[in-house]
Amino acid sequence: MMEPITLLDGLFILFAYLAGSVSSAIIICKLMGLPDPRTQGSNNPGATNVLRFGGKRVAAVVLAGDVLKGIIPVAIAHAFGLSASGMALTAFAAFLGHLYPVFFKFKGGKGVATALGVLLALAWQVGLAVALTWFVVSLVSRISSLSALTATILIPFYMWWLAPAPEYIAMGSIMSLILIWRHKSNIRNLLTGKESKIGGGTGK
Repeated sequence: MMEPITLLDGLFILFAYLAGSVSSAIIICKLMGLPDPRTQGSNNPGATNVLRFGGKRVAAVVLAGDVLKGIIPVAIAHAFGLSASGMALTAFAAFLGHLYPVFFKFKGGKGVATALGVLLALAWQVGLAVALTWFVVSLVSRISSLSALTATILIPFYMWWLAPAPEYIAMGSIMSLILIWRHKSNIRNLLTGKESKIGGGTGK
């Protein structure tokens, strides 16, 4: 049975959403004198798109920022001893903030890196399994979206296997479905062989 949400839970949920709303890609590109990622490439404010026009170093900083904004609020919530329900909702709020950032007209990225961050802080074994899945698939396919989708689909299974709290499984399942939906254009490109590979080229 889900525990009742307390005032402390609510404060952390709000904090997590606001932290997730800080767009690493937009801020870092502006600081580096690069174009707004929402106007370049796939128009997605995320590390993969920044890699296309900003290079590996800038993309790595963006990736780290997106992961950390998922880790930090969840890790702090854990230190304060939030219940499983509070932890799951805090994690989901950080993820939702990245997708629909209040500071950037609710137009955010696809959420893979921030999802990884919240999973690492919520249940590090699940986060590690997701990261390893992404790495192995990307090594073989060289297609970032295929790697992300494969890892995403496996989130509920990894949660059931490695961190089987009902609240975590429910949160992981909902997050997985949203991530798949956010990648619908990539799925179409994969099916038609038009998806770009990491470093350029198509998925043919």
